[in-house]
Amino acid sequence: MAISEEEAKLERFLEWLQVNGAELRGCNIKYSDSRKGFGIFASSSSTQASDDVLLVVPLDLAITPMRVLQDPLLGPECQKMFQQGQVDDRFLMILFLTLERLRINSSWKPYLDMLPTRFGNPLWFSDVDILELKGTNLYHATELQKKKLMSLYHEKVEPLVKQLLILDGDSQSEVSSEHFLWANSVFWSRALNIPLPHSFVFPQSQEDVGEYLSTSHTPETDQVSSNVEKDIQAQVPGATSLGPGDTVWVEGLVPGIDFCNHDLKPAATWEVDGTGLVSSVPFSMYLLSVAQQCIPNKEVSISYGNKGNEELLYLYGFVIENNPDDYLMVHYPVEAIPSIPFSDTKGQLLEAQKAQLRCLLPKSALNHGFFPQTTSKIRESDEKETVRYCSFSWSGQRKMPSYMNKLVFPEDFMTGLRTIAMQEEEIYKVSAMLEELVESRPDEQPSETEVRMAIWEACGDSGAFQLLVDLLNAKMMKLEENSGTEEQDARLLEEACCDEEPSRDWDGRRMSRNKWSSVVYRRGQKQLTRLFLKEAEHALHLALSSSDHH
Repeated sequence: MAISEEEAKLERFLEWLQVNGAELRGCNIKYSDSRKGFGIFASSSSTQASDDVLLVVPLDLAITPMRVLQDPLLGPECQKMFQQGQVDDRFLMILFLTLERLRINSSWKPYLDMLPTRFGNPLWFSDVDILELKGTNLYHATELQKKKLMSLYHEKVEPLVKQLLILDGDSQSEVSSEHFLWANSVFWSRALNIPLPHSFVFPQSQEDVGEYLSTSHTPETDQVSSNVEKDIQAQVPGATSLGPGDTVWVEGLVPGIDFCNHDLKPAATWEVDGTGLVSSVPFSMYLLSVAQQCIPNKEVSISYGNKGNEELLYLYGFVIENNPDDYLMVHYPVEAIPSIPFSDTKGQLLEAQKAQLRCLLPKSALNHGFFPQTTSKIRESDEKETVRYCSFSWSGQRKMPSYMNKLVFPEDFMTGLRTIAMQEEEIYKVSAMLEELVESRPDEQPSETEVRMAIWEACGDSGAFQLLVDLLNAKMMKLEENSGTEEQDARLLEEACCDEEPSRDWDGRRMSRNKWSSVVYRRGQKQLTRLFLKEAEHALHLALSSSDHH
């Protein structure tokens, strides 16, 4: 019987893992479905029933910046670029993936062949599909990202990879921008932030490799979108600040572990084992089952973290319907500041109080607002009192509003909006208060909190809420003008999916997977905009009708 291409690939990969010291103990890697590709499944007979370690992979097999810098072919070139501060560590790994995919005799071939060749993130959308995102944050973010990646490809990647392939004695392989996009998507959808033991990163003999760690990220291949900035920055501290017992956080890919797909209720988590006490393989990463009981042949998933659909689609190329972790990103356009009245003064005040002009509004915050969607107990982490007074004489004249504890909008953002919305006479009031403060203690500038208090005393909330209502209305208009209403999106999804599980098979349906993802995401954005707008309008109504309105 002829085995399929997929099975042959998998066979070669499993052999490669084994040769390189990885152990599949309580799981198998199998093809999941056309949407997820390969996945990890609990094996039918777990030999050691007591053992919750499903898979162990030596960290030597991980693709990390150190690995790239030690590579005989790419290392020397990267060392040069790195020392000149031209590139960051993410770029090194993306470059490495681009090159290794092209090299005919790459030792990584069995792994790279297993990876998807196309992705569901918007970089891979057709010109028609991308229009489904028009009006959303992602549309703009994707355009920017594409431009940035293309220029990076032409300036740095293409010339270097061509040169290295020739050095490698390979005149056949042709590098294209798609190879680089592929490597970028592989990295962003599969990289983990790994807490490596210090002694693994800096073996005694190789203190020099440590040099790379003291450089900081340049924004070169950084998440190009400023919206989706929650990706974990691998803040890798300089080698000097670490004692031998410490942990160094490094981003990297761990072949094998990275076939775990995401679920809101994960059945597993991964851990690093520096000593080998848990997995009996020192310097390894292992997959740990956290399920109550292991169901044979059931897919083993991990959680990629609490991410909204905007981020899931941008980084991983999938969305979750009715995602409980969805959020709305609202921002006041910084580029509009120069054209507002008193922009210089307001700019200085924004700076002085470290105000935010962008905020992420999580769906879950609505539960504690004026119109809770569900009744749930207040999460402990949210119970932080907003302090709006300081000990100065002018403080405390404005009454604390009764709606304070129902506000779903963060104070950092509110104070930014108050500042932007300030009227002329309010600016004078604030200046007078702050001058009074400075006179009383000439050697000290007003603190962040004091500037915030002065602005709150002078302005109250109504200007900020009015501005917020305007921002949310504008956002809603932009979304609806480009792709219709929330109800229309809901109808599209219903038509596309009469059966429960939309992911089963995209072939027999009328809607492409990319379009489906886009509609799910944008419908969520419209829903959240509507709900947060309702909160903001109510807050504005209360602020105007309370004594807030002097």
